[in-house]
Amino acid sequence: MRRILESAGAGIFALSLAACAYNPDLGRSQFLLVNDAALAQSAQQAWAQTLATSKVSDDRAAQARVQKVGARLVAAAGLGDRSWEYVVFEDPQANAFVLPGGKVGVNTGLLAIVENDDQLAAVIGHELAHSVANHAAERYSQTAATQLALGIGQSALGGRVGAETAQRIAAFGGIGAQLGVLLPFSRRHELEADRLGVDFMARAGYRPAEAVKLWRNMQAAGSGGRLPQFLSTHPSEATRTAELERYIAGMPPARP
Repeated sequence: MRRILESAGAGIFALSLAACAYNPDLGRSQFLLVNDAALAQSAQQAWAQTLATSKVSDDRAAQARVQKVGARLVAAAGLGDRSWEYVVFEDPQANAFVLPGGKVGVNTGLLAIVENDDQLAAVIGHELAHSVANHAAERYSQTAATQLALGIGQSALGGRVGAETAQRIAAFGGIGAQLGVLLPFSRRHELEADRLGVDFMARAGYRPAEAVKLWRNMQAAGSGGRLPQFLSTHPSEATRTAELERYIAGMPPARP
């Protein structure tokens, strides 16, 4: 069994080396089997479905506000080489998202929580940071590689320990991969997007310190009952605000 698993691991390791790319915005290498361009078609389909199934707000002032803040951040993030579409959705959930291909969605529930454009910029900047950081492509690649490794292991074990036992082992392996690789990696993505997002805020002329206030407002508006951090795809609010405060304290002062 050890030889089987070592062989599968060697194959995944070789694949990882072939798919490694350095991201200067993050200061680290990434495992990428695809890029955002490859995900753009799926993102377009998801965007079309969202427009078809969600209520678009008719609040022109809110739409203009999101577009103005978003355009400043897009320029600051170096993403002005593509066209962007901004839509405000009638949805009480305090949420926003950016899809590969230049799609930005902001819920009215978020606009009800943010106290100023700086806090709105913190959310949009965070979502744009996921795009600059290739997080969607990296997440896809990590998931695909993990599923491949588990599939290889299950196939190899099936003929030696029996199909039922192999399925149980694969199930435990899936739980281990989820808790040990996929969930922690997603939390890493969120903290990276927080840091990149405040960089974009500063470049666009917004106040990075408002990002901390925003996450505290989000925490106060939440209903509680969150999962423990090790079972969550997002860091806890305490972790997020502490990391942001530490990072912002080390940022160079804004130019007058």
